[in-house]
Amino acid sequence: MSAVESAGYLCDGRIFALNSYENRVYQVGVEDGQPLIAKFYRPERWSGEQIQEEHDYCFALVEQELPVVAPLVLANGPDSGASVGHYDDFRFALFPRRGGHAPELDNLDNLYTLGKFLARIHLVGAVKPFEYRPAIDISTFGEESVGFVSEHFIPRDLNAAYSSLTVDLLAAMREQLSTLLPEDYIRVHGDSHAGNILWRDDLPHFVDFDDARMAPAIQDVWMLLCGDRNRQQLQVSEILAGYGEFNDFDPRQLRWIESFRALRLLYFSAWLARRWQDPAFPRAFPWFNTARYWGDHILELREQLAALNEQPLQWL
Repeated sequence: MSAVESAGYLCDGRIFALNSYENRVYQVGVEDGQPLIAKFYRPERWSGEQIQEEHDYCFALVEQELPVVAPLVLANGPDSGASVGHYDDFRFALFPRRGGHAPELDNLDNLYTLGKFLARIHLVGAVKPFEYRPAIDISTFGEESVGFVSEHFIPRDLNAAYSSLTVDLLAAMREQLSTLLPEDYIRVHGDSHAGNILWRDDLPHFVDFDDARMAPAIQDVWMLLCGDRNRQQLQVSEILAGYGEFNDFDPRQLRWIESFRALRLLYFSAWLARRWQDPAFPRAFPWFNTARYWGDHILELREQLAALNEQPLQWL
């Protein structure tokens, strides 16, 4: 509350911790106004320049009248005129509270609408690259994740299986992504699952651009897919039908879906591993770092390797 008040707001004593692990996020009540969402960035994860790029991307999207929940520009205090505040050793940002619920992804009309808005988001994302924020690629999400998990977490009796499997998996991804060109990388949301989309008044509102990175457009598309292959085929066709109303989509990107899905699987395990010394993580993820977890993870990676060898989804 002291940080929020340093930006010129008078708190009313109501504070509620929200479900966030990478950062610390709170709903804070203020006098004579709607509650604010205060996000305190995890130290040493993003630099000041990288956080500012996230904010600037959101501002650019709002300028194009896209339904994005952007940070507030601080009107008072030592950081007046900026969107990133500083309190003690923490960087923070304030956001307006927005209501809504997760979109129903079984509703094809919703998927069509999501496709239209993703297309417009990507038009803005393609205007210029991030200068400081990194890309989603095999090196950072794949090789570095495998290296960290192998060295620090995989049980000894599973190490050989994990090592052999990830060598094959990374090789398959390199082959599949060999057609990916530098110009395919644009600024994307990066974490566009249903939990980061608030559905309200028949429209999506995109929140939490904390994982915005450089990646091909398909990164924001595949995260909306779920279920078996037939179901995903219907979903992707509907999303891209909406997408095509505002932006061109290169159908060769469909071939990259399983590679980016595999990268997320590897990165998620490594993310939990890297944060395991934070007391919040063992409490929130008690199933992690058990023999059963690693056995299931290896099985999941085997299934993903098989998926990499299947025919890609089609744009029907």
